This record gives sequence, structure tokens and C-alpha cells, in this order.
Amino acid sequence: MAGRLRLGVNIDHVATVRNARGGSLPCPVRAAHLAIAAGADGITAHLREDRRHIRDGDVERLATELTKPLNFEMASTEEMLMLAERLKPHAACLVPEKREERTTEGGLDVVGQEAALAPVIARLATAGCRVSLFIEADAAPIRMAAKLGAPVVELHTGTWCEAFLAGEHDKAQAEFRRLAEGAALGVSLGLEVHAGHGLDYDTARLLAAVPEFVEFNIGHFLVGEAIFIGLDATIARMRQAMDEGRAGA
Repeated sequence: MAGRLRLGVNIDHVATVRNARGGSLPCPVRAAHLAIAAGADGITAHLREDRRHIRDGDVERLATELTKPLNFEMASTEEMLMLAERLKPHAACLVPEKREERTTEGGLDVVGQEAALAPVIARLATAGCRVSLFIEADAAPIRMAAKLGAPVVELHTGTWCEAFLAGEHDKAQAEFRRLAEGAALGVSLGLEVHAGHGLDYDTARLLAAVPEFVEFNIGHFLVGEAIFIGLDATIARMRQAMDEGRAGA
């Protein structure tokens, strides 16, 4: 029987709302504390090069105040690496980053960047961070993640979620199979497998039925839904959807 599925709440877009006007409100750190009180198993925050949402001060506070694990999403740059080495978050998830993109648009090219990523992963591990790689659910990057010694991979679910939402049945089915097969391969290689990007109640419920997944990281949908029903109620509904899906695994 598959174990309980963890929920990581990404608070980036609370900071997006704050930064749209400037000032300090709404406070993403307050949102993180509320998310934990509502049942989140951890908090994710992505400090981007251009600081478009999360700021340095947010990460500083999260690293010191949280009562649950902090998953620090970061590009593999020297600036971010030095920050992670200093703050020592529970987990460091390496993600691709392009200045012009609105959100992360796909998985990290671990195959093409093997030589550059190996020392970054080693330094993060030495700092005590559990390294995760945000990648596509294909055999080559999953095998490379295992070769590089990263203990965790997070599979990019955006393509599947977009197809599902658009009613593209055949594409959605194919993408779901790719995710399920990728998760199974990851586990067979000794990796812990997470998933994230674009998940909502319905897609989280469906994907939770894949027993190899142990954690979902969800942000934009939860922050958007919280406008209508509140953050605690949104997280409770997401937790219920994930538990329902896992019960059928």
C-alpha cells in the first residue's frame, strides 16, 4: 500500500501580489506559517535572479522561522549556491531559469549540463541540503539524476496539466503514462520522486494514484484559490483530493 503523500506549498505568488504594489503586504512568510498550520508538510520558495517575487529577506526568515522543511528552489548559479550554503535549507531544488519567462517552463537539462551540475550538487550535499532536480519525466534525465547522486527528482507536470485542462484527451493520457513510467523508473534507480507544476484539485487527485510519488509541490493554484475560499480551506481541500487519489493507489 502506498504511503501518505506529502504536500509542499509554494508561496512565490503571495510575494508576486506583494511586489505588484510594493511594500511588505501580503507577507509570504505569514502565508508560509498559515500553510503549515493548515496541514502543509513543507514550504517551497524560489529566489529568482531578478527577485520578481521572493526576496532575500523572505528566504532568510523562512530558513530561521519555519517549523517544517524549507524547499529552496534555485538556479545553479554561484550566488544562489553561496546563499544555500549559508542558510542550509532542508532541501535545495535545482531548476532552470530564464529571465524572460513568467514561470518555469520545463525541466532542467541535466544531461546537457552534467559537468556543471556535478560540483553544485556536491557542494549542496556537503552543506547538508537534500538535493532535488526538477526534470522532465524521461529516461535520460532521470538516469542522469541518479548518476549525479541527487537523492530526489521532481517531475515536471505542466505539460500534462495543460493538456488535461484543455480537454486534449489523447495527449493528456500519453503525458500521464510518461509521468507514471518516469516515477517508476526513478524509484527503481533509488530516487525519491516528487511532482509539481500546474497541479490543481483534479490533477492532484489523479496523479496521487501513482504510488511512486511521495510529494507534490503546488503553489499558483493554491494562492489563486485562496482568494476565494481562504488559504486554510484551500489547503484542506487539496489535502483531501490527494488523500482520495492515494486511497485508490
